[in-house]
Amino acid sequence: MTQSDLALAAESSTRHLSCLETGKAQPSREMINRLAEYLDIPLRDRNGLFLAAGFAPAFRESTIDGLDAAKASMERVLQAHLPYPAFAVDRHWNVVLSNNALPQLYEGCSAALLKPPVNAMRLILHPEGMAPRIRNYGAWRAHSLSLLRHQIEANADSLLQRLHAEVAAYPAPAEADPRGGFEGSDRYATPLRLATRFGTVSFLNTLTVFGTASDITLAELALEMLFPADDQTIAIANTMELERTG
Repeated sequence: MTQSDLALAAESSTRHLSCLETGKAQPSREMINRLAEYLDIPLRDRNGLFLAAGFAPAFRESTIDGLDAAKASMERVLQAHLPYPAFAVDRHWNVVLSNNALPQLYEGCSAALLKPPVNAMRLILHPEGMAPRIRNYGAWRAHSLSLLRHQIEANADSLLQRLHAEVAAYPAPAEADPRGGFEGSDRYATPLRLATRFGTVSFLNTLTVFGTASDITLAELALEMLFPADDQTIAIANTMELERTG
């Protein structure tokens, strides 16, 4: 992006933008908002820009329990997704809400990894987690690390950087498929293929964020929902749900 591109998007001049960059001029709140919107800067970092320019932060950061209406909406969505797993994660992939579907998927995982707050990345890729049962481990690992890299590129969060380094260093399961490419139908979307005592299930996942959030916590939450990728998974999930509900 050129300086003139950014100046045009921010409804300013290249001269004024240059003065802001060199500190010869101070930005207004309106200018900070326009630049942040166009550059898609996260709300947390926008507060940092306001403080650096001498203004009070514009966005508050609530606890998940303080987001009453949003939390109730998320819980309705999660429960409506039963019998398939769905959960909400924060910016560091810690699970903050879950519909607790299909606990059989987590059988054999270390109790330490299932202790709240559960980190979704660790639980899936850790050698004492779900990793030994992931049938397409190489492809899923590549997908997960790509998600983390994109987050880090957008926001150089030190905790995300450490999580990426940790997950990237996990040893591959002895019988894991090492391929990280996308072959056959997987080139359209990478499923999570997981062995269970009922058979192998295959899920496609979606990540949903709040597009109009004005609270930092809400803006950093994402809903991850697993959808069955084939008829066998639907049948197995129904059997698991019958066992769960007894």
